[in-house]
Amino acid sequence: MVGSVAETATTSSFGSADLETYRRELTGYCYRMLGSAFEAEDAVQETMLRAWRGADGFEARSSLRSWLYRIATNVCLDALRGEKRRALPMDLGPSSPPVESLLRPWPAEDIWVTPIPDAMVVPERGDPAEIAALRDSVRLAFVTALQHLPARQRAALILCEVLKLSAAEAATALDSTVASVNSALQRARATLAALPDHQRPDAVDPENADLLAQYVDAFQRYDMTALLTVIREDAVMTMPPFELWIRGASDITTWMVQPAPSACAGSLLVPVRANGVLAWGQYKPDPERGGLAPWALLVHEVSGGKISRMTFFLDVERVFPLFGLADRIFDDR
Repeated sequence: MVGSVAETATTSSFGSADLETYRRELTGYCYRMLGSAFEAEDAVQETMLRAWRGADGFEARSSLRSWLYRIATNVCLDALRGEKRRALPMDLGPSSPPVESLLRPWPAEDIWVTPIPDAMVVPERGDPAEIAALRDSVRLAFVTALQHLPARQRAALILCEVLKLSAAEAATALDSTVASVNSALQRARATLAALPDHQRPDAVDPENADLLAQYVDAFQRYDMTALLTVIREDAVMTMPPFELWIRGASDITTWMVQPAPSACAGSLLVPVRANGVLAWGQYKPDPERGGLAPWALLVHEVSGGKISRMTFFLDVERVFPLFGLADRIFDDR
């Protein structure tokens, strides 16, 4: 990662505290653009550095916020130039039957959308309606759907429909025209509307503590009958970096009791906040070393009163430290 902003600061018409005011919202913007918490963090740092280096050119003809978004947009467009888009397994092929022999990793590296802690993108305090909208805009399904859009269309949609900038402000950020921004918005909306239902973000329910408690209880007891009562019939389960994904509550619970997946029996779920929802770090029994070892970060979505999506991120060496999760637990349950 590049050096800190403070290390490169000389003189400017604003201070580091002014820039830090915008770090969370810029991180959210870069995350929606890039689909990776790690790349978003780097992009924001590069944005801050470019802002310091170009401070003499900031003449306050626009707000500092608008100027930073213009820089962040250029950073993200540079990062996306020539790169393959990030995705989740359901974006790359059809669903699979719950057959363990089909489990294999996707050959390419670093193609997956990654989760992000709420603390990096959602303010601790503020208007409850605004915070709810922010959480909705970093949902895993929504961020993944955005990756189907060309970079400039993606930026136009986020700037106008998520951040509520005017078309004129978005045009400035994109070094474009209002007509071009409106055209990009129209094309972006059409693309998202045409996505298959398993790739299109559904309307989600408000957080339901009772439902989530039932899910955690059923999963930790590894009770498939109980899980079937809280999972939608058309639910989707993915496990990056494996390309296999499973659709349907019956197939999901059948998968879970296959020989290798059944090793998750006896797991402990530790709550964290990720992508606008309550998520969990999953620790499963480690017979060789004892205790419970990190296995996955589970991010869910709820629609129609039941769990509709379950994404198990298995890259725990990178993901667990991001969420401050321990590298081992000795459970006395």
